[in-house]
Amino acid sequence: MATGKAAAADEQRLWHIIDADGQVLGRIASTAARLLQGKHKPTWAPYLDKGDHVVIVNAARVKLTGRKEEQKLYRYHSGYEGGLREERAKIVRQKDPVRLVEEAISGMLPKTKLGKAMYRKLKVYKSGDHPHTAQQPKKIEVA
Repeated sequence: MATGKAAAADEQRLWHIIDADGQVLGRIASTAARLLQGKHKPTWAPYLDKGDHVVIVNAARVKLTGRKEEQKLYRYHSGYEGGLREERAKIVRQKDPVRLVEEAISGMLPKTKLGKAMYRKLKVYKSGDHPHTAQQPKKIEVA
């Protein structure tokens, strides 16, 4: 008996919602990355995008453990000489709390075209409101 080849077009993409209120950032990120890659499905293949859509709400209330609020650095470069900029997690949370969650998840996805396609299925919102109620997302509990 031959095993069938997985095809990306056959897959039905589900919608999942994660409430980040009081949850640890790393646990949310690993759960979301697993759903985006489709590793929770029996038809997972490393060379296909079989993942689902993930909506994360209350990103402003995500929890950082230890002293990460003061010690963790977020770096970006302007492209010019001497253009490296650093910000502490505390400042990033004040300016754009969605960035904390997005960077944590993107760091756990593959750094390829396939990983970028997976990342596009991620929706992160600062508060509890989101415009995806029509997709009927299934609530996921983070351990």
